[in-house]
Amino acid sequence: MSDQALTLPTRSQAQSAIGCVIAAMLVLPAARAALEQSMLRHMLLQAPLLLLAGACLAGGGGPRLRAAVARWNAYGITGLLATVAILSLLMVPRALDLALVVPAIETSKFALLLLAGAALRLSWAPAGLVVQGFFLGNLLPMMAVAGQLYADSPVRICNAYLLDDQTRLGEWLIALAGVAALAWLAQVARTMVLREERVLAAENPPILQN
Repeated sequence: MSDQALTLPTRSQAQSAIGCVIAAMLVLPAARAALEQSMLRHMLLQAPLLLLAGACLAGGGGPRLRAAVARWNAYGITGLLATVAILSLLMVPRALDLALVVPAIETSKFALLLLAGAALRLSWAPAGLVVQGFFLGNLLPMMAVAGQLYADSPVRICNAYLLDDQTRLGEWLIALAGVAALAWLAQVARTMVLREERVLAAENPPILQN
């Protein structure tokens, strides 16, 4: 039994394996063709899966990676700024078009999204609520504005995709921005309530009865 326990993968190894599997599957030509055939799947399925793969790979780095990154990523600021920059770049319609026809740009897109996922994983917890709010306060309005642009445009912004597909993507981007904002605000409220409960518990310790 002890020999079997020794052969079990650690949590870090399991996360690395999951990240590698997701990334490898997304690189397959069949998966790329299926996901990139639709603008909605391209941006809201392929991109998040690549972010997830990058986050899993970063999680597999363990404490040593987190310690190395912490030297230049105080409070998660550098990593979150890099994530915003990467996602902003990949929301540009021209970038989507070029990724479909220029292999070098497609490869860069994959690499950047993996990097953004890793940066987000390594930066979110150290950031704390204030820096997280600053990050989301930049990213989510940008998503909503891009979504409004896609939804309202009477012409195709991305030449590779149909107008109906573009409109659906815009509506989804707006909805997801709103849901993400509400989810984070709920997390903030929960954190504040728990913090207040801990303060009250410290100020009013239970009285032990003999």
